[in-house]
Amino acid sequence: MALRVRDLSAGYGRLTVLRGVSVDVAAGEVVALLGANGAGKTTLLRSLSGLLRPAGRVELFGAATSPRSPEQMARLGVGHVPQGRGTFPNLTVRENLLAGAAVRRAERERVEADVEAWLEMFPPLRARLGLPAGGLSGGEQQMLAVSRAMMGRPRLLLLDEPSLGLAPRVVGELFERLAALNEQWGTAMLVVEQNATVALATARRAYVLESGRIALSGDCADLRSDPRVKQAYLGV
Repeated sequence: MALRVRDLSAGYGRLTVLRGVSVDVAAGEVVALLGANGAGKTTLLRSLSGLLRPAGRVELFGAATSPRSPEQMARLGVGHVPQGRGTFPNLTVRENLLAGAAVRRAERERVEADVEAWLEMFPPLRARLGLPAGGLSGGEQQMLAVSRAMMGRPRLLLLDEPSLGLAPRVVGELFERLAALNEQWGTAMLVVEQNATVALATARRAYVLESGRIALSGDCADLRSDPRVKQAYLGV
């Protein structure tokens, strides 16, 4: 099991956002997390990546882990693509990729090989390798954000609204690449996504978060036919 969360609660100061959340992600599995704005999806990912200190039990790859810093979580095998893409706009594409490998300083040759691997996975980045990330299109910035996170060679990748602000064609292309990444690298993924159609088509299982609690969960095929999901998230 890549991730096992039990009875997790988290928030900001006195504001509790998540209450008793339990989520599983198997090794190599893609799981979607759906929910309206304010449901707590981003808070859950921030709790898992070390940006917040939650209460409850979190197990990574079969071992319990206490709250840690983002760098420590990265060393444990967790990558995070935050909402808003999270690239360094003043650094070049290459510098962003190398920054993603900061936890692998002793692996220079393998890091360079991985830079080449991600340029192969996302070809538009190759022509922009020496350009500042802030000048990339939205789709290119999202490709860079995923590549930067993967440069740390995570076994679990957390993605927060990867389709946000992207044209439909670019969304389809990005999720095709994520599916290929999962297949080729075996990386488990927990994907927060408001585009329920594309999320349910990419993932095997999904959870629906409402008001800080898990309201529904199951195989994506079953959730696509659930009247509540169809009405609230699929527009049917």
